[in-house]
Formats: sequence, C-alpha cells, structure tokens
Amino acid sequence: MSTLYVVATPIGNLSDLTARAIEILSSVPVVAAEDTRVARKLLNHIGASPRLESLHEHTSPDRLRGIVEILESIDMAFITDAGTPGISDPGAALVSEAVASGIRVVPLPGPSALSTALSVTGWAFTRFLFLGFLPRKRNERVTSLNGVVDEPGPIVIYESPHRVKATLTDIHKVFPDRQLVICRELTKLYEEIFRGTASGAALHFAEPRGEFVILIPGIGERPEEAVSDDCIAESLRDLSSQGLKGRSLVDRAVELTGAPKNRVYRLSLNSD
Repeated sequence: MSTLYVVATPIGNLSDLTARAIEILSSVPVVAAEDTRVARKLLNHIGASPRLESLHEHTSPDRLRGIVEILESIDMAFITDAGTPGISDPGAALVSEAVASGIRVVPLPGPSALSTALSVTGWAFTRFLFLGFLPRKRNERVTSLNGVVDEPGPIVIYESPHRVKATLTDIHKVFPDRQLVICRELTKLYEEIFRGTASGAALHFAEPRGEFVILIPGIGERPEEAVSDDCIAESLRDLSSQGLKGRSLVDRAVELTGAPKNRVYRLSLNSD
C-alpha cells in the first residue's frame, strides 16, 4: 500500500524543519507542492531531488485525480509554502481523495504559525477559536468579529500586510479594550511580537510588512495585568529614544500598550 505523507515545513526559519521531514522528503520519489518554486528551494536546502507535482487551491478536479492515480502506485509527500498543510493552506482535498482511495495518510507534525503564536501569549486556556483569514468585505468582517465577542478562549486570525490595518480598525470597533498579542514574521529575521490594544497596534504597525497572526483573548483570558511592567517600561524607553517626554510620552505609551494611564505614569517616573 502506498502512503501520502502530509509534511509540515518551516514558516520562516529553515532550521525548524524536523529530522523526520528531511528523511521523508529525501526518500519519496514524488512531492506534491503548493508552489513548486518554493518547494524546490526547500528541497535544494536539504539536498533532495524528488519529482515535483503542483497542487494548490485552484487545482482542477481532473488534475487532483491524476495526482491521486500517481499516489496509488508510489509514496508521495505533500507540502505547502509554509507551515502545516490543511490549516489555512491547501491539503484537505488531496487527503480526502487519498482516504477515499484507500491510501494510507501519515501526518508529520512540525511548524505552524497557529500553535507558535499561541505559545507566547502567556494566557491560560483550554480551547481556542481559529478564524484563519477574515472576509475581505468590511461588513462581513465586522459580522464575523461580532459573532465571537463572547468566545471564552483566544481567537486566532491570520492577516496579510495589505489588509492588516483595516482588520485592526474593525477589531478596535468590536474589541476596543482587549489586550491583543500580534506576531509578525514569526521565526524570521525581523520577527516581532506586539502586546497591546488594536488601536495601539494600528499606530505601531504604521507601515505593515510581512505576515501577521493576531490573537484576541477570550472573555476567560483577560487578566487586569495583561501587559507586564517590563513591557510598559520597554515601550517607554523606545518612545523616549524617539524624543517623547512628559505627558506626550505617557499618552503614547497608553495608546500602544492599553495599560491604565496611572500605571504607565507611575512607571514613567521610575524610568527617569
């Protein structure tokens, strides 16, 4: 019986590719990939040279069936551009067809922006809601956000640099006081983790670049001290280095961190 290996690949840092993933990608004769150009770079990095087959969200049913026919006689791995296939990435259709054809499907765990971002929130939770990419139309986006306002666990959203400012504006409208965690360019050279309100994030990411994971705490994960003193102090130092002082310094730090003004003011005195 042939096997389809569903392989998680790095979301940025190539060193995150697991030893098992390297072993499988180096041994299978065929790799189906979301983008064969991206896949070739990864495979060249590990010295692997399987035949590549293109399989993405716009692949026709006939093309998909052709790939499954190949899979019926030989082992194959499936990878997307980054992260775990099937999580806001292509993969479901291939897995479904493989299962229907009696082909063994084996997942290889590894990098995922979803779990990576959740791991740095510092929130205690037993459930979370993954929304992936929100609708493009503003009314539909706001409706989606309003529908999860009472969600008890964290809400996880993926967003592109071209739409993140509009999304933050809508999050501010629905969740004006919640302390977000926003991860940009996870595992990459310019990785950044922001903690604060949506309005503060909109100011901070004035010229957004890279891919974003936005995490909104649920109603069960909103501690009063969601932003630590160290985070506020770091924000004050950064703003001071930009020439801000006095009331302007405190007001801008409040906007960025979402912390109470009296708390930011107290910390600003200690930083003098």
